[in-house]
Amino acid sequence: MSHLNPTTTRHDSHLDLTDPCVFQGAADSPDTAPDMLRRELEQQLQKSRHFASDASHEMRTALAGLRAELEEARLHPDQTDLPELLTRALKGVDRLDAILADLRILGEMETGSAVEPQQIDLAELVRDEVSRRGDRLRVQLWLQPGVTVRAVPIRIARLLTNLLDNAQRHAERTVEVRVSRVGDNAEMTVTDDGGGIAEAERERIFQRFTRLGAAQRLDHKGTGLGLAIARDIAQAHRGTLHARRSATGGACFVLRLPLSATAHITTAVNTGFTAAAACAVSS
Repeated sequence: MSHLNPTTTRHDSHLDLTDPCVFQGAADSPDTAPDMLRRELEQQLQKSRHFASDASHEMRTALAGLRAELEEARLHPDQTDLPELLTRALKGVDRLDAILADLRILGEMETGSAVEPQQIDLAELVRDEVSRRGDRLRVQLWLQPGVTVRAVPIRIARLLTNLLDNAQRHAERTVEVRVSRVGDNAEMTVTDDGGGIAEAERERIFQRFTRLGAAQRLDHKGTGLGLAIARDIAQAHRGTLHARRSATGGACFVLRLPLSATAHITTAVNTGFTAAAACAVSS
């Protein structure tokens, strides 16, 4: 595989139009295959339109807030606290910048830009990324060495960044990252001891522009795209990303990626821990 293409590797109903089996099926069922392809294209177009509408709404909302602040200051300059106005305006600019950055990443994921995957040790990547951060809470690491996956490092680093940002936003005292080998998969969990995620919301949080009430209170600059991007990255690498309840009652995000063929044979059991220990068995 020369590059990772999320439009053809994710585990959903999307058809891979480069797959000769698709056209073999079309030959076998000439009356139904065109309709099936047409429906697939219509669904993709509808999703693109919906996303464009949502993105436009988010951008216009941020701009409207910024405009209202500036117009109010222009109408009542003698009642305006200039330093406070500038602070609020810069926060609005930061939010716009964050939205644009996330939209750029989503665009790259959707177009399937060619990026060469590499053999990476997931534990080493986690250790390097965490060492670069300046978080309010120290991240506790439980890393099994030799858990090797074939992936695009910058994409997996972005996935980890998004999960850690979310954990730091909600945690009270503890944020943990665990990496282990579980069967034929590499497993990484990011957990916190915050308020957790209601079971009914654990899939909705991965929808684009979704922000639960707690997230909006804790971070006004959030875009509602971080978890959606993280799941897209996981699926582009033939993996999965799900949310559970952590053992401490907070959130536990579980990433599973196929192990590389060169992964070490060491099992998670031999290391004295598994990533599953970070999450409660019950939901």
